[in-house]
Formats: sequence, structure tokens, C-alpha cells
Amino acid sequence: MGALIFDFDGVIADSEAIANTVLADTVTALGYSTTLDQSLARYSSLRWADVIAEIEATIGKPVPADFFGDLKLATLAKFRTELQEVRGASDFIRQFAHLPRCIASSSSMDRLQLCLSVLGLEAEFDGRVFSADLVARGKPHPDIFLFAAAKLGVSPKECLVIEDSPGGVKGAVAAGMTAIGLCAASHIRDGHDARLRDAGAAHLAHSWAEVEQFARPFFER
Repeated sequence: MGALIFDFDGVIADSEAIANTVLADTVTALGYSTTLDQSLARYSSLRWADVIAEIEATIGKPVPADFFGDLKLATLAKFRTELQEVRGASDFIRQFAHLPRCIASSSSMDRLQLCLSVLGLEAEFDGRVFSADLVARGKPHPDIFLFAAAKLGVSPKECLVIEDSPGGVKGAVAAGMTAIGLCAASHIRDGHDARLRDAGAAHLAHSWAEVEQFARPFFER
């Protein structure tokens, strides 16, 4: 039957612009003026340790000891009041409810659980939400995708992955899965689709309706 594996931020939740706005404001407060677009360009493709290293190199000193905790609290507070789904995500999820599915995300479990609650999607993924915290290596390595496939009891080649980041696409492809690069969230900028294609996306979609056009033939093979 196959399975659907969803990234979360920028795929189901339109969260990347919110999170990067908070990050930009936080870096600005440290003395280095940063806009949303600059935050997206500098930090969105990096792992957290590399984000910290980049910020410290930019401001010329270590970040405060409470930097991560304060940033996380501010980000989650924004999610509680402003988070919305990427348009069409919940309709797509429910249209394919007959298929095994899960979330495979680089985000922490507490962030994922909060966002699913805000979006009213907890029941759609009950017990099938997997964070990269559960595996040794995060994206672009294949570990989280292979872990997810094993938990769903399906072969990697039978999995269709929906991703919005080049690193996520690379990880899915490295796992032997088919990846759709989705460019539908508010953080997407010019040239992003080309980066997803270069990372190995088998298809590019600019809406969940376009994802559906690729998904139905994939599962009807």
C-alpha cells in the first residue's frame, strides 16, 4: 500500500516565517540588526548548533546562557497565537487517511505536539510523530526517514515524502524514498524550488492540490 511521510515545519505548519521572525528579532536585540529574509537566508538550512555558531560569529561574542530557552519560549508563544496550517494541508491529510502516515521532523517533540494541538491535527498522527531527537543523525542524513518507515512497517521504496527543505529532500532520497518538494508556505522565496530539485526532489509542487496530483498515481501503481 505504501506510506506518506510528512515533514512538519513549512509543510503542514506554516511556521518557518514565524520562527525566523522571532529569531531575527532576538539577534537584533543582541546588537546585530536582522530581518526576516536575512534570518531565512542565513539560518533556515542549518542545524541548531550551526545556527548558534553563525550568530556568535556575527555578533562577535557568545550568545547569552539563556538564549536558547528564551528563544524557544518566545517562539512557542507566537505559535499559540499566530500559527496556521499551510493552506490545504489538513484536507490532503484527510483525503489520504486510508494510508499509513507519520511526521518525520527535525523539530523537538514538545514543539511538534504544541503545533499539532494548535492546528487541531493531533488525532491525525496519534502515536506517529517522530522527531530527529530519536535518531543519531538528523537531516540531511536518512536516519529519521528509515526510522519512520520501520515504525510504519513499510519498505522505504514504498514511501512518498513531502518536504520543503533541501536537507530533508536529500535525507529522503538517501533513504531510498520518493520526495516531493513543496513550495507552498509563506517563507518560500525565489529560487527555492530549484534548490529542492537540485537536492533530488522527484516532483515539485506549489500547492497541496499539486501534491495530490503526484500522490495518487504513486499509490495506484
